[in-house]
Amino acid sequence: MQIISFYKSENQSHWLEEIKKCEWSAGKLLYDLINENRFFELTGRSSEILLLADEDKLISFCTFAQKDEIDSEEYSPWVGFVYTYPEYRGHRHFGKLLERAEALAKEQGKTKIYISTDHIGLYEKYGFKYLKDMESIYGGFARVYEKNI
Repeated sequence: MQIISFYKSENQSHWLEEIKKCEWSAGKLLYDLINENRFFELTGRSSEILLLADEDKLISFCTFAQKDEIDSEEYSPWVGFVYTYPEYRGHRHFGKLLERAEALAKEQGKTKIYISTDHIGLYEKYGFKYLKDMESIYGGFARVYEKNI
């Protein structure tokens, strides 16, 4: 398995088609943002899309971004659009992507990383702690978690 940065990949069209196979609505949004060249507009110029792949098969993906669905200058960077394809779930594949995101955050001099989600009990096993509910740019509220790195 290898971790690929989407925008540094020589095979972006292949990986975009792999992302398109995601049945989750946020995955479809990520596909649209990439396809319409709006990803950096939403997430910030230094943002990345991290892909966990087994040869040419996409296993899991997430974003490492300046901004996410929470519009806050106080909290950054964010891990978002976290998805593992159903046949690969239960093996903590996201943990490999999270390690890369944490390394990127450390390179930026950050001591914390954030995630917003509706899930309870999913990200705690990766060391995230509930911080508070915050208003989402999409309306409604999301649970915000932080992790010291």
